[in-house]
Amino acid sequence: MNTKVTIAGVTFQNPVMTASGTFGSGEEYSEFVDLNRLGAVVTKGVANVPWPGNPTPRIAEVYGGMLNAIGLQNPGIDVFISRDIPFLKKYDTKIIVNVCGRSTEDYCEVVERLADQPVDMLEINISCPNVKEGGIAFGQDPKAVEAITKEVKKHAAQPVIMKLSPNVTDITEMAKAAQAGGADALSLINTLTGMKIDVQKRTFAIANKTGGLSGPAVHPIAVRMVYQTAQAVDIPIIGMGGITNAEDALEFILAGATAVSVGTANFANPYATVDVVEGIESYMRMHQIEDINELIGAVR
Repeated sequence: MNTKVTIAGVTFQNPVMTASGTFGSGEEYSEFVDLNRLGAVVTKGVANVPWPGNPTPRIAEVYGGMLNAIGLQNPGIDVFISRDIPFLKKYDTKIIVNVCGRSTEDYCEVVERLADQPVDMLEINISCPNVKEGGIAFGQDPKAVEAITKEVKKHAAQPVIMKLSPNVTDITEMAKAAQAGGADALSLINTLTGMKIDVQKRTFAIANKTGGLSGPAVHPIAVRMVYQTAQAVDIPIIGMGGITNAEDALEFILAGATAVSVGTANFANPYATVDVVEGIESYMRMHQIEDINELIGAVR
């Protein structure tokens, strides 16, 4: 039984990864999860300098998931290179570094710093607000998506995954723009913008007012967007959004995703990623599927 999948020349032992921002850089989960069982660990967002993140409170529970406005708090690329990469290299899993920035130059600086590091792929988080363009997220304008993809590709030694924002009118326009810019793969979806109001305190539940909605509530939207994107582009897709079990993951694969990322479920169940790996293996045995690749995009 073959569970290996290949994206942009990188072969993963199975299609299950962690979603950026939900797994740290793996260390805190390593006492629960054998990282060797995962296709890849996708790190928390890494910037060129440390980011303090947003003021608290910055997480709120909502029906079917959670809102977060962490603000991509991270210790910066120097700490990441000295601390996190050596830890992950102890394991037989691929390393995908999520990169964030406030300007194109920020992204490129991080990408250049990672060029000689032993990491397998880069995931570029274009849901960040572009400070030089009045704060609109890079991922909400197809011209900006294509431009930043092109620029990042000039500086990248590893294959580049562009992580798409769902907070757009037409996800396929963004996907096509990323492909036109030279993206090697896409990951989607990032969080949907939401809001929660505390009626007792008559104030916003999150200091930032809005936050990113993740969890089971977004899953049907994410599956639809992955399916649409798979019809629109011919580069591989990593699907994510509300995966809690193998069935959720298989929906993405059948819709056209080559791999999947498990995110919010890690907070409720630290074993979620391995549960999904084992569930996919059980499904393949039950249905006598010899090769996971037979399932990719099988639903048309």
